[in-house]
Amino acid sequence: MQGKIIKGIAGFYYVDVPTKGVYECRAKGIFRKENRKPLVGDDVEIEVTDAKDYEGNIVKLLPRKSVLVRPAVANIDQALLVFAAAKPEPNYNLLDRFLIMMRRQGLDCIICFNKMDIVDTEQCMRIQKIYDNSGCRTIFASAIRQEGIDEVKKALAFKTTAVAGPSGVGKSSLVNCLQQGIQMEIGEISEKIERGRHTTRHSELIAISDHTYIMDTPGFSSLSLFDIEKEALRDFYPEFAPYEADCRFLSCSHIHEPGCGVRKALDEDRIHKIRYENYAAFYKELQEQESAMRSTKKRGNRR
Repeated sequence: MQGKIIKGIAGFYYVDVPTKGVYECRAKGIFRKENRKPLVGDDVEIEVTDAKDYEGNIVKLLPRKSVLVRPAVANIDQALLVFAAAKPEPNYNLLDRFLIMMRRQGLDCIICFNKMDIVDTEQCMRIQKIYDNSGCRTIFASAIRQEGIDEVKKALAFKTTAVAGPSGVGKSSLVNCLQQGIQMEIGEISEKIERGRHTTRHSELIAISDHTYIMDTPGFSSLSLFDIEKEALRDFYPEFAPYEADCRFLSCSHIHEPGCGVRKALDEDRIHKIRYENYAAFYKELQEQESAMRSTKKRGNRR
């Protein structure tokens, strides 16, 4: 049978086999010999050793589409970034950091603004406009009123999605809405999956329907954004691309050079001010980081 690893704890791997259930599995020794370790998110083949107790062995790792390093997880298709439309007000600087973080790992991004029930249509439109040309799909939802949940579910269907976002935005409530109606496994299977509850940091996939999984992990909150070169930063702003050909200089940073097509588009409101301001702040941060690293290196060389 084929399934997907949804959790790994203390040498046990819990494999979700659609329409069948969750099997507690060990990995065959051949993986250690080949220096290969199963990861949460891996698609695998298993052999059942005890049908009654849902136990088995992982006998084959299927080819991976992608691998994230932190958290260590395979075959993530996209990211769902959850922020609040209000209370708290959207932190666009943090949201753009998340977008860069996820895109660096090759993930498409969906932005979900929760709590739409406490803002008016005009505010939703203002928020929407910021990310119109960012290359991201934007969804407005209300976990309280169950609004927009079906749209979110459609966006997640038949994919494995990483869910990320700051505290206080209703992320947990939204995730709970996505799981409503799911027939969870009970009895011994649930007891096995709960084994390792004391573990404070682990990746786990939640099946919200057949072949559809979400992952909420603390690992994303600790990922560093600024391990990229400042010259590569513009590549994470798709809205710049149509205007870069108008820049006087091929290597234009869109910060200070004369004849910059991107800044001209900004002045003409074709690029949103908030997005550009975040870009400029990130560029400066990377620039200062590079300068600090050079100074540290020089001091080391003198010694």
